[in-house]
Amino acid sequence: MLDLRGSLGRRFGGIGAGVFDPSLVIEVERAAAVEAEGAEANRAVEFARRYLASQGMREGARIVIRHAIPGHAGLGSGTQLALAVARGIAELYDLPTDSATLATAVGRALRSAIGTWLFDGGGFIVEGGRREDGDRIAPLLARLPIPDSWRCVVALPWSGESVSGESEVQAFRELPPPPLEEAEHVAHLLVMSLLPSLVDGDLESFGRAITTIQRINGGWFAPAQGGPFASGASTELIRKMSGWGAAGVGQSSWGPAVYGITEGDARAAELAASVRGALNGGGVVYVNQFARTGARVSVLDPATARA
Repeated sequence: MLDLRGSLGRRFGGIGAGVFDPSLVIEVERAAAVEAEGAEANRAVEFARRYLASQGMREGARIVIRHAIPGHAGLGSGTQLALAVARGIAELYDLPTDSATLATAVGRALRSAIGTWLFDGGGFIVEGGRREDGDRIAPLLARLPIPDSWRCVVALPWSGESVSGESEVQAFRELPPPPLEEAEHVAHLLVMSLLPSLVDGDLESFGRAITTIQRINGGWFAPAQGGPFASGASTELIRKMSGWGAAGVGQSSWGPAVYGITEGDARAAELAASVRGALNGGGVVYVNQFARTGARVSVLDPATARA
């Protein structure tokens, strides 16, 4: 996030990028009532009912979750599930499918809109924060492609705990506003270092900027998570990935998921192997190119309106 102060009339703001592993895969088909099966089935039912109610619909949907993103790990699983369910139903009933409308319908993007805009499309994105006096989701300001050769190694330690749900609401309520000079420093790094480095394909400069932004940002959340990064394995993994040569390191949302950015498949494989050794079976590691697209929809059976 870019600014927790809100002194200019907008609060939060953010930067982010998407990956496809771990991924969410669901099937949705028309039904008389709402039902779901698979991991996070109860949440899927809740999101489906919320979306249908927002459209004033009495119809239902059957949802099958084939593959789920680990929950409460800092990977945006709730937002992706909510938007996927809403998008699937919207496709079935020929309703608007733009991501901002879907997010509003299912009650997402109340703070960060990163997950919404990444569902909408890939690349590296910048969003402009929410107005204190409005209810629209944060606007998308920029979407830039990430070089094909860059890799993101994501580590998810099983032992970590994430701030989520009511504890997250309480944390945001109690977090002190950061010093103005720190918010200004983050904005300066973003505009004059991070984004130009991305356009130039300069991974070394990009990595330095993202690591610095993450450490400043983490300090804002330290009162709620015990330090700049989630306590335990997450903090140690970030330190080690930096020592192992990752160009940039950081934590995804509240963690415990952390990441290291590097160049090329061979270097990414080396970094991933070192991380797996450090986890010693106590977590999972994903190696990714950055996503160039958002959510993908396939019609499986037009005759039964199944998507």
